[in-house]
Amino acid sequence: MKKKLIHMTAGLCVVALLLSGCAAGSAAKKVDLNSMTVDQITAEAQKEGRVDSVGMPDTWANWVGTWTDLKTKYGIDHSDTDMSSAEELAIFENEKNNATKDIGDIGQSFGPTAVQKGLTLPYKTSHWNDIPDWAKDKDGNWIIGYYGTITIMTNTKLVPNAPKSFADLLTGDYKVSVGDVAKANQAQNAVLSAAIANGGSETDIQPGLDFFKKLAEQGRLDKGDLTLARLEKGEIAVALLWDYNALNYRDQFKKNNPDAAFEVNVPSDGAIQSGYCTVINAYTKHPYAAALAREYILSDAGQINLAKGYAKPIRSNVVLPDDVKAKMIPDEQYKNARMIKDQDGWNNTAKDLGTKWQEDVMTAAK
Repeated sequence: MKKKLIHMTAGLCVVALLLSGCAAGSAAKKVDLNSMTVDQITAEAQKEGRVDSVGMPDTWANWVGTWTDLKTKYGIDHSDTDMSSAEELAIFENEKNNATKDIGDIGQSFGPTAVQKGLTLPYKTSHWNDIPDWAKDKDGNWIIGYYGTITIMTNTKLVPNAPKSFADLLTGDYKVSVGDVAKANQAQNAVLSAAIANGGSETDIQPGLDFFKKLAEQGRLDKGDLTLARLEKGEIAVALLWDYNALNYRDQFKKNNPDAAFEVNVPSDGAIQSGYCTVINAYTKHPYAAALAREYILSDAGQINLAKGYAKPIRSNVVLPDDVKAKMIPDEQYKNARMIKDQDGWNNTAKDLGTKWQEDVMTAAK
């Protein structure tokens, strides 16, 4: 009887679609957020009452501060499913009109891909003019909210002399964890950083692959997942992470265990800086709540929230509290860190990086 009812319901839906030309979830594509005021978006968002994100967990760049504020200030409920950038776009694409997610936070190089696949709903926000041109899509399909720098995080209980450069990493006797290079933006930028430190660039990733191949041949490449739990348990001695993740984890571990000892350093021989951008799902069921979330992320309060999570806000005109500044890595460590210079070149490199990683590095791993 249940199957029969399902078939009847499906049939009615098809008839309704033919008559109205409207499908569940497809209404989001017809919403013109850029034509609305912030007050209008806020009012509609409060009617929706919730936003569901991907790749924006509480522990990453202090997203919890933003979600708490959205609930307190606007009554917007929230849930997140943590995913890599590639997985976020995949769920948008696979679910389409049956969308369960409204907004995601993806690596800078994945922004253009999201637009090409038709997975984004544009919204520029009221802070549009404060955002550098390189950090946004011209129509607001993606906007970088913050950026980070690849760093070396060391458990000094396991490695007393913390490595401070990629060159140092090659001389140790510990394993190094980098994460899933096929899927994770953080891991891909760790490889790019190694390339830059060894004479490579956005379009010449081979020095980075060669670096990790040497580690793999030494039996020093950690092949497990790069997770918070493994770091805290001491299963990972050294990891390559965005500075905001490493600093956040360091302080969290210390809070949980006063004896925990972790050191975070920007590689002195080179490191890449890159941003993460929000994308609103083209098929979202909560377009206004997603837009309000982006609006808040780029507000002064939202930018400070991200800085509390050790991320560098994209808006340079936001004044950070002194106690937030004090938790950051000293500025002098960033002297050889740089932003991506050739974004198109890096986008092309990143497309095949997972395959090259498997062919060049993982086949050499012991």
